[in-house]
Amino acid sequence: MTIEQLYQLFLQYPSVQTDTRKLKKGDIFFALKGPNFNANNFAVQALEQGAAYAVIDEEVDNANNRLVKVDDVLTALQQLAKHHRQQFNIPFIAITGSNGKTTTKELISTALASHFKTYTTQGNLNNHIGVPLTLLSIKRDAEIAVIEMGANHQKEIEGYCSYTLPTHGIVTNAGKAHLEGFGGIEGVKKGKGELYDFLRLNNGAAFINWDYDYLHNMSKGIINIIKYGSIDGDYIGNVKTSEPFLEVEFSKGFDIDTIKTNLVGDYNLPNVLCAVAVAKHFNVPEEKIKTAIESYLPSNSRSQMIERGSNKIILDAYNANPSSVKLAIENFAKIHADNKVILLGGMMELGETSIAEHAAIVNLIEQYRWKAVVLVGGNFKSTHNSFLYFDDAVEAGRWLQQQHFENSYLLVKGSRSMQMEKVLEN
Repeated sequence: MTIEQLYQLFLQYPSVQTDTRKLKKGDIFFALKGPNFNANNFAVQALEQGAAYAVIDEEVDNANNRLVKVDDVLTALQQLAKHHRQQFNIPFIAITGSNGKTTTKELISTALASHFKTYTTQGNLNNHIGVPLTLLSIKRDAEIAVIEMGANHQKEIEGYCSYTLPTHGIVTNAGKAHLEGFGGIEGVKKGKGELYDFLRLNNGAAFINWDYDYLHNMSKGIINIIKYGSIDGDYIGNVKTSEPFLEVEFSKGFDIDTIKTNLVGDYNLPNVLCAVAVAKHFNVPEEKIKTAIESYLPSNSRSQMIERGSNKIILDAYNANPSSVKLAIENFAKIHADNKVILLGGMMELGETSIAEHAAIVNLIEQYRWKAVVLVGGNFKSTHNSFLYFDDAVEAGRWLQQQHFENSYLLVKGSRSMQMEKVLEN
């Protein structure tokens, strides 16, 4: 079956699913496969559960005419997403970066949605499956779309751009994340810069944090550049206060003096500035921008402030890499509080630099005074320090329960695989 024919089926049944556990009646089921699974084996079951069609790439022992055979299911899903994308003549904003891309995406889409019918990536559906699913979720009434793109190796962003076809793009930063896959910091810049490459070749526009010199170099040749930052740019803002929440003061590009957020940490300043720059560029009224950003409440363990009794907890356990952990610790050190406790999970995908990067974080922690420091998992076990160490978050959680802290500030951070939110259970 051709992509055009498959698209005609999609127009009749415009809901796509890749997981039989989440299947709804009338969905088109795409039977993806990987090293440890093969959903072709569940295609007939999907039809029995109510799927309108099942897209497969292997022979199935069933003559059901609602089984649609293609050469490769993943490729068909991505090509279908591209075909759907090509039906729209609206701005498509792509966001990538080592840190802050999900928060930036949330702030941008919240601000834009105050004025436009906006579709955006849900949660963190930002990979080779999530990006096409996001595109296929966009309805005919869309006025603007915001697409998050995650990557852990080169050529990945290039692939997403080939079917997302972004008109505008944002690289939040290029830091020490996924160093193993990218092959070092220069590899990270090259990989994230693939979004700039697409914009450069296709007359796209880029929103750029002008505080980062390396983004100046990476974005050379892009004609349409909108700058934001704390020193220079079309939109300039700085931290007015960040305790307990970030408040941003504007000096250029935004006539309203301040925005008071519900975000923890001055490292969120670029995320707020980017959202303002994007929303202003698309002529969203300033009062709507202010109200939208101020009403945004972080979730999913991202820069969340949680109060438990007399204690305040900063839960930032969705992701961790050397760049984001350094910022989190430095921000935590600035907070005026007598009793500060760090529970820090290991950082993943750092390759041969992993032990050295964990040791550097330990050295940074040692520069400040804390009530307690707990290191959990990863290569923290291979570093030399006097801090408490546990193999996993559950063990650290048991320790935390026994401490009965009062009037304390806690920072909980770690890579997603460490599941550091578990230290707060019970």
